[in-house]
Amino acid sequence: MSIIADYKDVEIERAGKSVLKGVSFTLSKGEFYYLVGRVGSGKSSLMKTMYADVPIQSGQKAEVLDFDLLTLKKRKIPYLRRKIGIVFQDFQLLQDRSVSGNLKFVLQATGWKSKDEIEERIEEVLSAVGMANKSYKMPHELSGGEQQRIVIARALLNKPELIIADEPTGNLDPQTGYQIVTLLHELADAGHCVVMATHNLQLVDDFPGKVLRCEGKKLSVG
Repeated sequence: MSIIADYKDVEIERAGKSVLKGVSFTLSKGEFYYLVGRVGSGKSSLMKTMYADVPIQSGQKAEVLDFDLLTLKKRKIPYLRRKIGIVFQDFQLLQDRSVSGNLKFVLQATGWKSKDEIEERIEEVLSAVGMANKSYKMPHELSGGEQQRIVIARALLNKPELIIADEPTGNLDPQTGYQIVTLLHELADAGHCVVMATHNLQLVDDFPGKVLRCEGKKLSVG
């Protein structure tokens, strides 16, 4: 099974203060991981290190998708991020353009040139999340669950090996949240590595996966 991420004895700091110490774990392709812990326990900080939004201060090893985070140059960060799909709790969709326009913007920003290939990829990802008939809609015309599906479609555009979802059900009602978690598990079954931060332990019970727990400035696995 191919390794997606590998951390050994990593320390993570925010604003000069240690958030997590001695962090060691591996993530593998086709697996679903929950990242759990109280607010302020370091979940978001840990996720942000994976796409180099928070620098890693020290560690024996910190690799994501064959990028060495301990020595990663700023100019290389966009290449890492193209291999990662990020799902935000607050959607972060561009409100001045349609669903299709949002997805087209990302593809063009990451180097896609062919109009036909762009349209084809948009159709593929919208179909994958059950939103094939919503491409013309504006974000404000969609429900919260529909917007989150669009955000997941956006995360899939560049065929990422790793999908990071930070509290993706936090702003959704329970039924819609279950639909989103089901979709993320289906993506793991299809071969993506999915890491989902949540404080909703009922989801962990109802949709089993591997668990990483942030507590007392430590990360425990299992």
